[in-house]
Amino acid sequence: MRVLYCTDVEKSVLNTNFEKRGWQQVGPDDDWNFYWANVPTCRVIFGVESGYRMHDNQIISHFPNHYEITRKDLLVKNIKRYRKDVEKEGGPLGEKNEFGKYVHLDFIPTTFVLPADYNMFVEEYRKNPLSTWIMVKDAYVISKYIENPLLIGGRKFDMRLYVLVTSFRPLKVYLYKLGFCRFCTAKYDTSIQELENMYVHLTNVSVQKHGDEYNNIHGGKWSLRNLELYLESTQGKDVTTKLFDGMKWLVMHSLKAVAPLMVSDRHCFECYGYDIIIDNNLKPWLIEVNASPSLTSTTVNDRILKYKLINDIISVVLPPSGIPEAKWNKIPSREAYGNFELLLDEELAGVDISNKHKIDKHHAQNNLPKWK
Repeated sequence: MRVLYCTDVEKSVLNTNFEKRGWQQVGPDDDWNFYWANVPTCRVIFGVESGYRMHDNQIISHFPNHYEITRKDLLVKNIKRYRKDVEKEGGPLGEKNEFGKYVHLDFIPTTFVLPADYNMFVEEYRKNPLSTWIMVKDAYVISKYIENPLLIGGRKFDMRLYVLVTSFRPLKVYLYKLGFCRFCTAKYDTSIQELENMYVHLTNVSVQKHGDEYNNIHGGKWSLRNLELYLESTQGKDVTTKLFDGMKWLVMHSLKAVAPLMVSDRHCFECYGYDIIIDNNLKPWLIEVNASPSLTSTTVNDRILKYKLINDIISVVLPPSGIPEAKWNKIPSREAYGNFELLLDEELAGVDISNKHKIDKHHAQNNLPKWK
Protein backbone atom coordinates (compact mmCIF):
# COMPACT_ATOMS: atom_id res chain seq x y z
CA MET A 1 0.00 0.00 0.00
CA ARG A 2 1.25 3.47 -0.90
CA VAL A 3 0.79 6.08 1.82
CA LEU A 4 -1.19 9.14 0.73
CA TYR A 5 -0.20 12.28 2.59
CA CYS A 6 -1.67 15.73 2.85
CA THR A 7 -0.19 18.89 4.35
CA ASP A 8 -1.10 22.56 4.52
CA VAL A 9 2.26 23.36 6.11
CA GLU A 10 4.36 23.79 3.00
CA LYS A 11 7.85 23.30 4.40
CA SER A 12 10.61 21.50 2.52
CA VAL A 13 11.66 19.47 5.59
CA LEU A 14 8.18 17.90 5.57
CA ASN A 15 7.78 17.22 1.86
CA THR A 16 11.35 15.93 1.50
CA ASN A 17 10.69 13.38 4.25
CA PHE A 18 7.40 12.28 2.74
CA GLU A 19 8.84 11.95 -0.76
CA LYS A 20 11.86 10.03 0.53
CA ARG A 21 9.45 7.41 1.83
CA GLY A 22 7.74 7.15 -1.55
CA TRP A 23 4.53 8.69 -0.26
CA GLN A 24 2.13 10.41 -2.65
CA GLN A 25 0.70 13.87 -2.01
CA VAL A 26 -3.06 14.38 -2.25
CA GLY A 27 -5.45 17.22 -1.46
CA PRO A 28 -7.46 17.66 1.75
CA ASP A 29 -10.67 16.56 0.02
CA ASP A 30 -9.07 13.33 -1.24
CA ASP A 31 -8.57 10.13 0.71
CA TRP A 32 -5.43 10.52 2.82
CA ASN A 33 -3.54 8.43 5.37
CA PHE A 34 -1.20 10.96 6.98
CA TYR A 35 -2.09 14.63 7.47
CA TRP A 36 0.48 17.12 8.76
CA ALA A 37 -1.99 19.90 9.41
CA ASN A 38 -1.93 23.38 10.85
CA VAL A 39 -4.03 24.26 13.89
CA PRO A 40 -6.96 25.92 12.03
CA THR A 41 -7.32 22.85 9.79
CA CYS A 42 -7.53 20.54 12.81
CA ARG A 43 -10.10 22.83 14.36
CA VAL A 44 -12.27 22.37 11.27
CA ILE A 45 -11.72 18.60 11.02
CA PHE A 46 -12.58 17.99 14.68
CA GLY A 47 -15.37 20.57 14.74
CA VAL A 48 -18.88 19.30 15.38
CA GLU A 49 -20.13 21.07 12.24
CA SER A 50 -17.77 19.20 9.89
CA GLY A 51 -19.16 15.76 10.67
CA TYR A 52 -15.80 14.33 9.58
CA ARG A 53 -14.99 10.87 10.89
CA MET A 54 -11.51 9.47 10.46
CA HIS A 55 -10.82 5.88 9.42
CA ASP A 56 -8.41 3.46 11.07
CA ASN A 57 -5.77 4.11 8.39
CA GLN A 58 -5.63 7.86 9.06
CA ILE A 59 -3.51 9.84 11.54
CA ILE A 60 -3.13 13.60 12.00
CA SER A 61 -0.56 15.88 13.65
CA HIS A 62 -2.63 17.56 16.42
CA PHE A 63 -4.93 16.56 19.25
CA PRO A 64 -8.39 18.18 19.11
CA ASN A 65 -7.94 20.33 22.24
CA HIS A 66 -4.17 20.82 22.28
CA TYR A 67 -4.89 24.39 23.45
CA GLU A 68 -5.23 23.09 27.03
CA ILE A 69 -1.42 23.19 27.12
CA THR A 70 -0.53 25.57 24.27
CA ARG A 71 -2.72 28.50 25.34
CA LYS A 72 -0.86 30.20 28.15
CA ASP A 73 -3.89 31.04 30.28
CA LEU A 74 -5.10 27.43 30.15
CA LEU A 75 -1.60 26.02 30.75
CA VAL A 76 -1.29 28.11 33.92
CA LYS A 77 -4.82 27.23 35.06
CA ASN A 78 -4.22 23.51 34.52
CA ILE A 79 -0.86 23.45 36.30
CA LYS A 80 -2.35 25.31 39.28
CA ARG A 81 -5.22 22.81 39.42
CA TYR A 82 -2.76 19.89 39.17
CA ARG A 83 -0.75 21.28 42.09
CA LYS A 84 -3.87 21.51 44.25
CA ASP A 85 -4.90 17.97 43.30
CA VAL A 86 -1.55 16.44 44.27
CA GLU A 87 -1.50 18.52 47.45
CA LYS A 88 -4.90 17.11 48.42
CA GLU A 89 -3.55 13.60 47.88
CA GLY A 90 -1.09 14.29 50.68
CA GLY A 91 1.99 12.80 49.00
CA PRO A 92 5.46 14.41 48.90
CA LEU A 93 4.86 15.72 45.38
CA GLY A 94 2.49 18.37 46.77
CA GLU A 95 4.92 19.60 49.44
CA LYS A 96 5.31 23.36 50.03
CA ASN A 97 8.16 25.31 51.60
CA GLU A 98 7.93 27.93 54.36
CA PHE A 99 7.07 30.62 51.78
CA GLY A 100 4.10 28.67 50.45
CA LYS A 101 5.86 27.68 47.21
CA TYR A 102 5.60 24.16 45.86
CA VAL A 103 8.92 22.42 46.37
CA HIS A 104 8.68 20.00 43.43
CA LEU A 105 6.14 21.67 41.12
CA ASP A 106 7.47 25.23 41.03
CA PHE A 107 8.46 25.40 37.36
CA ILE A 108 6.34 28.22 35.89
CA PRO A 109 6.98 31.90 36.73
CA THR A 110 4.44 33.55 39.04
CA THR A 111 1.52 34.11 36.68
CA PHE A 112 -1.99 35.53 36.91
CA VAL A 113 -4.93 35.47 34.50
CA LEU A 114 -6.86 38.74 34.49
CA PRO A 115 -9.40 39.90 35.47
CA ALA A 116 -10.09 36.85 37.70
CA ASP A 117 -6.71 37.02 39.48
CA TYR A 118 -6.46 40.82 39.65
CA ASN A 119 -6.53 41.09 43.46
CA MET A 120 -3.88 38.35 43.82
CA PHE A 121 -1.69 40.12 41.26
CA VAL A 122 -1.96 43.45 43.14
CA GLU A 123 -1.02 41.71 46.39
CA GLU A 124 2.01 40.07 44.77
CA TYR A 125 3.05 43.33 43.10
CA ARG A 126 2.93 45.22 46.41
CA LYS A 127 5.35 42.73 47.92
CA ASN A 128 7.95 43.69 45.31
CA PRO A 129 6.98 46.87 43.44
CA LEU A 130 10.31 46.96 41.58
CA SER A 131 9.71 43.63 39.84
CA THR A 132 9.08 43.47 36.10
CA TRP A 133 6.02 41.79 34.60
CA ILE A 134 5.14 40.67 31.08
CA MET A 135 1.58 40.74 29.76
CA VAL A 136 0.26 38.49 27.01
CA LYS A 137 -2.51 40.73 25.73
CA ASP A 138 -4.45 38.15 23.72
CA ALA A 139 -5.19 36.05 26.80
CA TYR A 140 -4.78 38.74 29.52
CA VAL A 141 -2.03 36.72 31.17
CA ILE A 142 0.55 38.54 33.28
CA SER A 143 3.78 36.78 34.30
CA LYS A 144 6.72 37.75 36.42
CA TYR A 145 9.75 38.37 34.24
CA ILE A 146 12.76 36.14 34.97
CA GLU A 147 15.14 39.00 35.79
CA ASN A 148 18.10 36.79 36.71
CA PRO A 149 18.55 34.62 33.60
CA LEU A 150 21.70 32.58 33.21
CA LEU A 151 23.94 34.50 30.82
CA ILE A 152 26.56 33.10 28.48
CA GLY A 153 28.94 35.64 27.00
CA GLY A 154 26.81 38.27 28.73
CA ARG A 155 23.79 37.33 26.62
CA LYS A 156 20.39 35.99 27.53
CA PHE A 157 19.18 32.77 25.91
CA ASP A 158 16.34 30.30 26.10
CA MET A 159 15.91 26.70 25.02
CA ARG A 160 13.62 25.03 22.53
CA LEU A 161 12.85 21.40 23.35
CA TYR A 162 10.78 19.17 21.09
CA VAL A 163 8.35 16.90 22.91
CA LEU A 164 6.37 14.24 21.06
CA VAL A 165 3.13 12.94 22.57
CA THR A 166 1.56 9.94 20.84
CA SER A 167 -1.19 9.41 23.44
CA PHE A 168 -2.55 11.19 26.51
CA ARG A 169 -4.42 8.21 27.96
CA PRO A 170 -2.25 6.27 28.52
CA LEU A 171 0.34 9.06 28.46
CA LYS A 172 3.19 8.36 26.02
CA VAL A 173 5.92 11.03 25.88
CA TYR A 174 9.20 11.31 23.97
CA LEU A 175 11.86 14.02 24.29
CA TYR A 176 14.08 14.97 21.36
CA LYS A 177 17.78 15.05 22.22
CA LEU A 178 18.66 17.59 19.52
CA GLY A 179 16.99 20.69 20.96
CA PHE A 180 18.86 23.98 20.95
CA CYS A 181 19.48 27.32 22.68
CA ARG A 182 18.56 30.67 21.10
CA PHE A 183 20.69 33.67 22.02
CA CYS A 184 20.00 37.38 22.03
CA THR A 185 22.33 39.41 19.83
CA ALA A 186 22.78 42.23 22.38
CA LYS A 187 24.25 41.84 25.86
CA TYR A 188 21.79 41.60 28.73
CA ASP A 189 20.99 44.88 30.47
CA THR A 190 18.28 45.37 33.10
CA SER A 191 18.35 49.17 33.01
CA ILE A 192 15.09 51.01 32.34
CA GLN A 193 16.57 52.43 29.12
CA GLU A 194 16.92 48.90 27.70
CA LEU A 195 13.58 47.47 28.90
CA GLU A 196 12.03 47.81 25.44
CA ASN A 197 15.13 46.68 23.53
CA MET A 198 13.99 43.45 21.87
CA TYR A 199 17.56 42.43 21.02
CA VAL A 200 18.36 42.34 24.75
CA HIS A 201 15.28 40.56 26.06
CA LEU A 202 13.55 38.52 23.33
CA THR A 203 15.27 35.36 22.13
CA ASN A 204 12.93 34.70 19.17
CA VAL A 205 14.92 34.16 15.99
CA SER A 206 12.24 36.10 14.07
CA VAL A 207 13.30 39.13 16.14
CA GLN A 208 17.05 38.52 16.53
CA LYS A 209 17.73 37.92 12.82
CA HIS A 210 17.19 41.66 12.26
CA GLY A 211 19.85 42.62 14.83
CA ASP A 212 23.20 44.08 13.80
CA GLU A 213 25.10 41.30 15.58
CA TYR A 214 23.10 38.41 14.09
CA ASN A 215 25.30 35.63 12.67
CA ASN A 216 23.92 33.99 9.53
CA ILE A 217 26.17 30.94 9.91
CA HIS A 218 25.13 29.66 13.33
CA GLY A 219 21.93 31.72 13.58
CA GLY A 220 22.58 32.58 17.22
CA LYS A 221 21.97 28.97 18.23
CA TRP A 222 23.77 26.37 20.31
CA SER A 223 22.95 22.68 20.50
CA LEU A 224 21.80 21.30 23.85
CA ARG A 225 24.92 19.15 23.85
CA ASN A 226 27.14 22.25 23.60
CA LEU A 227 25.22 23.82 26.46
CA GLU A 228 25.67 20.67 28.55
CA LEU A 229 29.43 20.58 27.92
CA TYR A 230 29.79 24.29 28.67
CA LEU A 231 27.89 24.02 31.96
CA GLU A 232 29.79 20.90 33.01
CA SER A 233 33.06 22.77 32.51
CA THR A 234 31.93 25.99 34.24
CA GLN A 235 29.42 24.82 36.85
CA GLY A 236 30.25 21.15 37.40
CA LYS A 237 28.73 17.87 36.30
CA ASP A 238 26.35 17.32 39.22
CA VAL A 239 24.50 20.63 38.94
CA THR A 240 24.37 20.28 35.16
CA THR A 241 22.81 16.82 35.48
CA LYS A 242 20.31 18.20 37.99
CA LEU A 243 19.37 21.00 35.57
CA PHE A 244 18.78 18.68 32.62
CA ASP A 245 16.81 16.29 34.80
CA GLY A 246 14.78 19.26 36.01
CA MET A 247 13.81 20.04 32.42
CA LYS A 248 12.53 16.50 31.99
CA TRP A 249 10.65 16.87 35.25
CA LEU A 250 8.77 19.99 34.11
CA VAL A 251 7.96 18.44 30.72
CA MET A 252 6.51 15.38 32.43
CA HIS A 253 4.40 17.21 34.96
CA SER A 254 3.12 19.87 32.57
CA LEU A 255 1.75 17.01 30.45
CA LYS A 256 0.37 15.15 33.46
CA ALA A 257 -1.43 18.36 34.42
CA VAL A 258 -3.40 18.44 31.16
CA ALA A 259 -3.70 14.71 30.39
CA PRO A 260 -7.08 14.22 32.13
CA LEU A 261 -8.59 17.05 30.05
CA MET A 262 -7.20 16.07 26.66
CA VAL A 263 -9.29 14.37 24.02
CA SER A 264 -6.88 11.49 23.46
CA ASP A 265 -8.04 10.62 19.96
CA ARG A 266 -6.23 7.51 18.74
CA HIS A 267 -5.75 9.13 15.31
CA CYS A 268 -3.60 11.91 16.77
CA PHE A 269 -0.03 12.66 17.70
CA GLU A 270 1.58 16.02 18.39
CA CYS A 271 5.05 17.52 18.57
CA TYR A 272 5.17 20.44 21.01
CA GLY A 273 7.82 23.14 21.16
CA TYR A 274 8.74 23.78 24.81
CA ASP A 275 10.37 27.15 25.54
CA ILE A 276 12.44 27.08 28.73
CA ILE A 277 14.61 29.71 30.44
CA ILE A 278 17.33 28.88 32.97
CA ASP A 279 17.99 31.34 35.79
CA ASN A 280 21.40 32.01 37.31
CA ASN A 281 20.67 29.44 40.03
CA LEU A 282 20.46 26.82 37.25
CA LYS A 283 16.73 26.39 37.75
CA PRO A 284 14.64 25.79 34.59
CA TRP A 285 11.39 27.71 34.06
CA LEU A 286 8.68 26.77 31.56
CA ILE A 287 7.73 29.90 29.60
CA GLU A 288 5.31 28.45 27.04
CA VAL A 289 4.39 25.43 24.94
CA ASN A 290 3.90 25.81 21.18
CA ALA A 291 1.47 23.70 19.18
CA SER A 292 3.22 24.35 15.87
CA PRO A 293 6.95 24.88 16.49
CA SER A 294 8.58 26.55 13.51
CA LEU A 295 9.88 24.29 10.74
CA THR A 296 11.53 27.20 8.94
CA SER A 297 15.29 26.74 8.53
CA THR A 298 17.55 29.73 9.16
CA THR A 299 20.89 27.89 8.78
CA VAL A 300 22.22 24.68 7.25
CA ASN A 301 22.41 23.02 10.66
CA ASP A 302 18.87 24.16 11.38
CA ARG A 303 17.59 22.48 8.25
CA ILE A 304 19.45 19.24 9.03
CA LEU A 305 18.06 19.22 12.58
CA LYS A 306 14.46 19.80 11.49
CA TYR A 307 14.71 17.22 8.73
CA LYS A 308 15.90 14.66 11.30
CA LEU A 309 13.13 15.73 13.69
CA ILE A 310 10.38 15.07 11.13
CA ASN A 311 11.99 11.79 10.06
CA ASP A 312 12.17 10.58 13.68
CA ILE A 313 8.60 11.69 14.44
CA ILE A 314 7.29 9.65 11.52
CA SER A 315 9.31 6.61 12.62
CA VAL A 316 7.87 6.78 16.16
CA VAL A 317 4.22 7.38 15.24
CA LEU A 318 3.97 4.72 12.53
CA PRO A 319 3.74 0.98 13.22
CA PRO A 320 6.50 -1.31 11.86
CA SER A 321 4.54 -1.73 8.61
CA GLY A 322 5.07 1.97 7.85
CA ILE A 323 1.32 2.34 7.19
CA PRO A 324 -0.73 4.65 9.45
CA GLU A 325 -2.91 2.58 11.78
CA ALA A 326 -5.02 4.18 14.53
CA LYS A 327 -5.57 0.86 16.32
CA TRP A 328 -1.83 0.28 16.72
CA ASN A 329 -0.67 0.15 20.36
CA LYS A 330 1.89 2.92 19.75
CA ILE A 331 4.80 1.03 21.27
CA PRO A 332 7.63 1.42 18.73
CA SER A 333 10.85 -0.53 18.81
CA ARG A 334 13.93 1.13 20.33
CA GLU A 335 15.43 1.29 16.83
CA ALA A 336 12.53 3.52 15.74
CA TYR A 337 13.27 6.19 18.37
CA GLY A 338 16.03 7.81 16.33
CA ASN A 339 17.07 10.87 18.35
CA PHE A 340 14.07 10.63 20.67
CA GLU A 341 14.21 9.20 24.16
CA LEU A 342 11.19 7.77 25.91
CA LEU A 343 10.26 9.79 28.99
CA LEU A 344 7.06 7.98 29.86
CA ASP A 345 4.80 5.26 28.58
CA GLU A 346 2.10 4.52 31.14
CA GLU A 347 1.36 1.31 29.28
CA LEU A 348 4.83 -0.04 30.02
CA ALA A 349 6.04 -0.89 33.51
CA GLY A 350 8.95 0.93 35.14
CA VAL A 351 9.59 3.85 32.80
CA ASP A 352 7.67 6.64 34.51
CA ILE A 353 10.54 8.90 35.55
CA SER A 354 8.27 11.10 37.65
CA ASN A 355 7.40 8.33 40.12
CA LYS A 356 10.23 5.84 39.59
CA HIS A 357 11.99 6.82 42.79
CA LYS A 358 10.81 8.01 46.16
CA ILE A 359 10.97 11.80 46.15
CA ASP A 360 13.77 13.28 48.22
CA LYS A 361 12.40 16.21 50.20
CA HIS A 362 15.08 18.65 49.14
CA HIS A 363 16.43 17.26 45.87
CA ALA A 364 13.58 15.61 44.00
CA GLN A 365 15.23 16.12 40.64
CA ASN A 366 18.48 14.42 41.62
CA ASN A 367 16.81 11.03 41.54
CA LEU A 368 15.71 11.22 37.93
CA PRO A 369 17.53 9.30 35.17
CA LYS A 370 20.46 11.03 33.55
CA TRP A 371 20.01 13.01 30.35
CA LYS A 372 21.49 11.03 27.49
